[in-house]
Parts: sequence; C-alpha cells; structure tokens
Amino acid sequence: AEYMGKAESIKMFVVGLTGGIASGKTNAAKILEKLGARVLDADKLGHAAYAPGNDAHRQVIEAFGTHILTSDGTIDRAALGARVFGNTSEMKRLTDIVWPEIARLASEELERLKSVGTSWTVVEAAVLLEAGWQNMCDEVWCMVVPPHIARQRIMERNALTAEEADRRIRSQLSNDERISRSHVVVDSSGSKEETSSKLVAEVKELSQRVLRSRGIHLAVSSPL
Repeated sequence: AEYMGKAESIKMFVVGLTGGIASGKTNAAKILEKLGARVLDADKLGHAAYAPGNDAHRQVIEAFGTHILTSDGTIDRAALGARVFGNTSEMKRLTDIVWPEIARLASEELERLKSVGTSWTVVEAAVLLEAGWQNMCDEVWCMVVPPHIARQRIMERNALTAEEADRRIRSQLSNDERISRSHVVVDSSGSKEETSSKLVAEVKELSQRVLRSRGIHLAVSSPL
C-alpha cells in the first residue's frame, strides 16, 4: 500500500472498504475483522481529528465559529453537520480541514500496524473515494445496494421520510461512480448470511491473489 513512510521490507496489504449510506459497509467491516483483518474506522479517526488540542479542531472553530462548540469545548458534530449539509461550499470548507487530518492519522496507524507484523488491514470509510484515501490502499472494495433498498433501510433505521432518505442518497456518489473505481464489488441487498458468504469467498480469492502477486501470506481466520 502506498502510504507515508512505506518500508518495502515489511509487507502489509490494505483494503479500502467503502459504500453509500445503508450499503452494509459497517457490517462488512465486522465480518472482515472476524476473518482476520485489522479494521481502521475512518469515522472514529474523524472523532479524533475533531478533538480539542488537535490542529483541525482549531481550524474548524476559526472557520465556523464558537457556536458549534458544546459546553465542554468539544465540537458538536450534529450542529456542524446541519450547518454544512446541502451547502457544497461550506462542506468543502470543512472537508478541506478534516480530511487531510484523518489521512494523517490513518497513515500513522497503518505504519504502526505494519511495524507489528499485521498482514492485512481494512480502512473503512464512506468517503474513501471522495477524499482520495484510496491512494493509501492496495485495493478498493465497495458495498452496494440498489437505491430502493437503501431508501427502505434509511427510512427504517433513521425514521426518515422517503424524500429525506432520497436526499441523503443523492448527496453521495452514485453506485456506478463507486463501482467504476473499485476492484471488488459486493451486493449486500440479500440477508446478512448471504453477504457474509460473499465476503468469505472474496477474502479467499484475495489471499490467493496477494500471495501470487506480492508474496504476502494473509492471516485469514476460518469462515464464520
């Protein structure tokens, strides 16, 4: 994987896992973790990026004002999200601050995992492609569901109307855009068991592919 400070002597394979809202990405990450991958959750790194004392925390306050802070000085991500959602220029202003910081934190963690002999790691990120984080991954894996299934899942999970769900879906990359930039695509519109079986099969193929092309033995756990 091409990320900062790469040492050729120690090999680790990095999968970037992405997908739209309600595509089953988080469930897929849990399955891949059970199959032996270490998982880096970009959303958790995002929480770290917003933490007080961090450079991104200061820049976000300078850009959006102190009214986005809670009483203890942390950034209210819900209030900030409401401010930028649907506003392209404000969203870009925010992501220009936060995405590079998340990339820095991810690179540091990938270096640490590689240094302790981890054979494969999954970077789970909804905005992997939008942020350009695929550059630190060897392959991009994409979870997809048809829009009508995504809509139903969002309405049930988030208690939103069909119109609100559609607006969230439209605010993201389309399935076609993601698929065209991915190495592996897994449709998760079936049951969790069906999705799990598909991922087990993909990991088996990956382990053979990586051994052939890179000489890396992936530490893969037995199927669930």
